[in-house]
Amino acid sequence: MKNKGSIAILAGGGPAPGINTVIGTIAKVFLKDGYRVIGLHGGFESLFAGKPQTVDFDYPYAEDIYKRGGSALRMSRYKPKDGEFNTSFFEKNDIRLLVTIGGDDTASTANRISKYLSEQNIEIQNLHVPKTIDNDLPLPEGQPTFGYQSAKDEGVRIAQTVYEDARTSGNWFIVSAMGREAGHLAFGIGAACHYPMIIIPEMFNKTEVSFDKIINLVISAILKRKILGLNYGVAVISEGVFHFMSEGEIKSSNINFTFDEHGHPELGNVSKAHIFNILLQRKLKELEINIKSRPVELGYEIRCVKPIAFDLLYCSLLGYGVKKLFDQNVSGAMVTSDPKGDVKPLYLKDLTDHKGKIKPRLVNMSSQKSKMVFEDGLQFITEKDYKAVKEFFDLDPKEFDFKKILNW
Repeated sequence: MKNKGSIAILAGGGPAPGINTVIGTIAKVFLKDGYRVIGLHGGFESLFAGKPQTVDFDYPYAEDIYKRGGSALRMSRYKPKDGEFNTSFFEKNDIRLLVTIGGDDTASTANRISKYLSEQNIEIQNLHVPKTIDNDLPLPEGQPTFGYQSAKDEGVRIAQTVYEDARTSGNWFIVSAMGREAGHLAFGIGAACHYPMIIIPEMFNKTEVSFDKIINLVISAILKRKILGLNYGVAVISEGVFHFMSEGEIKSSNINFTFDEHGHPELGNVSKAHIFNILLQRKLKELEINIKSRPVELGYEIRCVKPIAFDLLYCSLLGYGVKKLFDQNVSGAMVTSDPKGDVKPLYLKDLTDHKGKIKPRLVNMSSQKSKMVFEDGLQFITEKDYKAVKEFFDLDPKEFDFKKILNW
């Protein structure tokens, strides 16, 4: 079959289950139709390098990788400046389509590249496949980003084991889940495991986020569980809360951070669960409450697992969708597949702000699901519990009233 030109695939950001399913499916469907399929190692940095690191896909390789975890293409968070853009790779390899796989940063960069190529009169289509375990890309409500369900599934497996440890040992555990500025993972994992306390940044819609409020919410669950005759439990906290804290608030924790060249604390070098657990232990000691707690971080363990059945099918549909939209001459869009499996484009220009950034999708606190979980699924102190709390502890229950803390 005569070669029709080439398509290029790159993956940006961090890993998510299903990347290889997307890559393998795209490769197979385009190879079948007579295109050369080029994979780029190193993301955007490689794309605009003088000698990009590439791999040519054939059908056996695409077939071999599609069900694996991790990514066959080495990923990068590199964000090129406008001045780095050039047309060399596209012209040299007769590129007809650039497929980017990633989250909001990758999508925003893909949008910038698409505009640049258009200005250079380069007729190349650009399609983006929305990937992130954080589930924070602005797809229509109810449509997850690929990788989220598989990461959540693995997170739940670990989180249930942690809950059993808490019950067996009579301790509390503080679990921290990935999420940048959104709480989807923490919410989904905590709700699935019936954790007595879930803390996500979206909860603080009527008050500012602070360590003190976070710790008091955890203690609210500890007090309620004590009233119920339960001396153990687990609280899950989204790392996204840090996104809404001031640098002064973070430094006030007195945790021993390392700092970057600009003097900012390097949060990536320390376990978020460790921070929350240390602060909880300090407060419990101050209140003379004899309860042990242990930290558990849900982070890198859940990013490169094999995709579950949901993502195997979903990512395959997205891969087929790339070809479908390409054949329809669609460009500058995210590929989406709704619950029915119908593929539609979501144009990046309709999602970006005046700076070209894509606004993240947060947990919808007004949804029926959120209201049911927070009202009926969690365990916390309210006014009707004040008397019972005082029978166990010499403290002011108002300080740990869930709704007063959040100003709900």
